[in-house]
Amino acid sequence: MDRSQGRTGGIVTGGASASATFTGNRALQIEEPLIFEMGQAGRTGVDLPEPPKVEDRLNGLRRGGEIGLPGLSEPQVVQHFTRLSQKNYAIDMGVYPLGSCTMKHNPRVNEKVARLAGIGDLHPLQPVSTVQGALELIDRLAHWLKTLTGMPAVAMSPAAGAHGEMCGMMAIAAALEAKGERATRRTVLAPESAHGTNPATAAALGFTVKPIPANDKGRVDLDALKAALGPDVAAIMLTNPNTCGLFESEIIEISTAVHAAGAYFYCDGANFNAIVGRVRPGDLGVDCMHINLHKTFSTPHGGGGPGAGPVVLSQALAPYAPYPWIVKSGDVWTVAEDGATVDGQPLGRLKAFHGQMGMFTRALAYIMSHGADGLKQVAEDAVLSANYVMAALKDTMTPAFDGPCMHEALFDDSFLKDTGVSTLDFAKAMIDEGYHPMTMYFPLVVHGAMLIEPTESQAKEDLDQFIAALKSLAERAKSGTAAEAFKAAPLYSPRRRLDETLAARKPVLRWRPSNNPPGSDPMKQAAE
Repeated sequence: MDRSQGRTGGIVTGGASASATFTGNRALQIEEPLIFEMGQAGRTGVDLPEPPKVEDRLNGLRRGGEIGLPGLSEPQVVQHFTRLSQKNYAIDMGVYPLGSCTMKHNPRVNEKVARLAGIGDLHPLQPVSTVQGALELIDRLAHWLKTLTGMPAVAMSPAAGAHGEMCGMMAIAAALEAKGERATRRTVLAPESAHGTNPATAAALGFTVKPIPANDKGRVDLDALKAALGPDVAAIMLTNPNTCGLFESEIIEISTAVHAAGAYFYCDGANFNAIVGRVRPGDLGVDCMHINLHKTFSTPHGGGGPGAGPVVLSQALAPYAPYPWIVKSGDVWTVAEDGATVDGQPLGRLKAFHGQMGMFTRALAYIMSHGADGLKQVAEDAVLSANYVMAALKDTMTPAFDGPCMHEALFDDSFLKDTGVSTLDFAKAMIDEGYHPMTMYFPLVVHGAMLIEPTESQAKEDLDQFIAALKSLAERAKSGTAAEAFKAAPLYSPRRRLDETLAARKPVLRWRPSNNPPGSDPMKQAAE
């Protein structure tokens, strides 16, 4: 990506009316170069003694040149990353309306508990005798997850939602294998509004994915589902509430039909936040469901960092839960590792260690600080917030479906018809208003989809301001005179609009100064 894109002479522009500055700064919005552009050879923030002469044991693999890191003083490093942090939109800054992602507040009590001595300094290779409290904590969280879902067993080790999907579908495959049906049941049904990881997971395990259409109410077409069921079907992978923000009102009929055909019911638990404390998936006939701890139980979300996606299992699938298993013998907690004798037929091991302790601790802190009544209120407030947004905007924007929603409000782009403003233009203009755009163009079953999930974390006055901002943008778009301004947005962000297609197809992943060809100087070829 060319960093000069969106800049003129090093100055961030704000349209024809914006005033330029010599530095490129705009008051407290400070222009920030790459750290490699700032670096100078020989500059350092530390003074290390010359290393002693020792016998070379690198067998000819000693580095021959500079490592390629930028040279900076300590204040430069601190200032650089502090300024970068100020450009990062986060849930701690304001309303974060991404639908389907549930960007909810992470209570600080969670962080305090996760850093307590004896929890924050655990090591996964400690002797089991020294981590008895940690094992009890994991078991306590498992108990809550089973209670809230109405399921008899839970696998705690999966590292994320998609990893949990893999675990659940592997349990289904193992159950089919045990019944001698793995070779004949090769089809997995997936509603068209399913999360993209659902069909990907099924395909990765060798299943053939068959889509199931939605009806005009945004739910699974029950007749189409029944027509697709047969002796070749292994399972259905269904999200409830679904990706359109709607509860599957015929979920019992769906479950009954799937089980009558000899198949299993996998539920994507990404939207459990909308029903936690209100509906138990086990009562709906679900055989397995992954739980995104970041979406429902407030652990950190995204960034490729540590995650957790426990999978609850029905009585039929519980024996196939993966190793390791936590077992209590008297007052002693033990970990049943690969090959240990347990009351089941574990499908194997999915992860090096037993889940992610930091996420377990935060999730349990959230659950216990809320209690059963508080968790129920979480779901109710999340649904209330989404319906408040839907009701406030239904006459300005166009809801994708009639009636109330669950945890997220879904709009299509009909209100932008003939304005010259696209969904993307509308989203980019939201950045100028100080908001991260909502989820766009997803789910695919809705044209120009705009999916908004305010969550229970947002105060009413914050939602009111967000609603007013969207109304203002919609009215400007409908005026018929602002199309060019929308297409130029964002005007006030540190960088202007990029050619996202080109950036995706031809990403530039390595920085090199223009006056140094590749291979000339490793100090100036460091990766971003």
